Amino acid sequence: PDYRRAWRAAGRLGVAPGHPEEGETVGKSLFQKVWDQHAVRMLPNGQAQVFVGLHLIHEVTSPQAFGMLRDLGLRVARPDRTFATVDHIVPTDGAARPFSDALAEGMIAALEQACREFGIRLFDAASGRQGIVHVIGPELGLTQPGMVIACGDSHTATHGAFGSIALGIGTTQVRDVLATQTLALAPLTVRRIEVRGRLRPGVYAKDLVLHIIRLLGVDGGTGYAYEFAGEAIAALEMEARMTLCNMAIEGGARVGYVNPDQKTFDYLAGRPFAPQGAAWDEAVRWWQSIASDADAGYDDVVRIDAGDVAPTVTWGVNPGQAIRVDERVPRVEDGKTEAERAAIREALDYMQLEAGARIEGVKVDVAFIGSCTNGRLSDFREVARHLAGRKVAPGVRALAVPGSAEVARLAEAEGLDRVFREAGFEWRGPGCSMCLAMNPDKLVGRQLCASSSNRNFKGRQGSPTGRTVLMSPLMVAAAAIRGQVADAREVFAIN
Repeated sequence: PDYRRAWRAAGRLGVAPGHPEEGETVGKSLFQKVWDQHAVRMLPNGQAQVFVGLHLIHEVTSPQAFGMLRDLGLRVARPDRTFATVDHIVPTDGAARPFSDALAEGMIAALEQACREFGIRLFDAASGRQGIVHVIGPELGLTQPGMVIACGDSHTATHGAFGSIALGIGTTQVRDVLATQTLALAPLTVRRIEVRGRLRPGVYAKDLVLHIIRLLGVDGGTGYAYEFAGEAIAALEMEARMTLCNMAIEGGARVGYVNPDQKTFDYLAGRPFAPQGAAWDEAVRWWQSIASDADAGYDDVVRIDAGDVAPTVTWGVNPGQAIRVDERVPRVEDGKTEAERAAIREALDYMQLEAGARIEGVKVDVAFIGSCTNGRLSDFREVARHLAGRKVAPGVRALAVPGSAEVARLAEAEGLDRVFREAGFEWRGPGCSMCLAMNPDKLVGRQLCASSSNRNFKGRQGSPTGRTVLMSPLMVAAAAIRGQVADAREVFAIN
């Protein structure tokens, strides 16, 4: 079926200015190609039943889903396409079992039992491949271009860096995928975000995505899939593209993706679950074919100059409340509407920041490098390159948490862990750690954390009054050394 025609008829899909109207020849975006190949049928409610090529599960959202299956007397439809790991609640200062937290131990045990019962492969600590679900999927080669990928975690958009449609889903949808290997989904419209030029030295994918969210808003992507493109995106390595797509969800988009290219193929080559031999050559040819056509139509196009992006930090309580590190915190009167003014007032009160003050110099209590956003090998390499020979400021607690056991092994083989330890960081075991309050790594009281993670919501890092300032890993390192928010370019003499 021509789903594109059906979506237009339903008023779900428009045409970007300057593109052909209905009935004229027009290419397809990657999103449209992958959707068309995976849509099983249109449902009476206007949704499509979509086949899921890869289902990733973890200990938080899946135990309840397995309970629903048992209640319905159902089996897992495709256990060969489902893979499990443990990440959210795993302690990073020692994973000896049983965990001291009885609830965490129960969740892990429930996942282990379900994987045995339903024949699902589990990457636990004993496997040597455990890690954050959005880190191990790519590093194992499970994540591949042209897939529809689902996981019971909002940051599943990460996998879109490989040219896939990657969706975060809720527990009942986890149940649906387990039982049928499909999802009922409403079609999305597609916004192309073109980033022209090159990012300047000391500016990273994290700064770029915070800049985009600030520009378009935390709800700006509602109903959209974001296609990231342009010279600056093509220049990014795969792990930086993962950072970018990881936070598409923070801008309201359901999906974020980058078209696959040679960097994608080079990253996947030789990974455990990637195609091998003749199958590899065939896969690459198909992956090349699913990239967006040069004449693809888009519902919206946003163009950004990479030269306008600077090291960016959040000052408020959502990722859209962000500024350049050399800017001042907004004043209440800067809001254009009463709702905006109320949001600024609320954020300033919670963050205990002075309106109109510089963000540089704000005291930091904790520095955290890790998470599914910035816990990969390239993140630790880049920080270690600048951190060597420096020391964390007195009174700052600094944590470096690899995103997976493999990241930890490779980093330690290169001696990166020694650089962090000698600087005063705690080098931890793999897990989600201080990204969220589901494990022992938490803020205390009104501590302020310079964090490389993805969310700065109230209470996100464990304390109901704790404060989070999002930034790139190198900016976190700069804050740890200075004991306050600082411009990494100045701290590390980057120009």
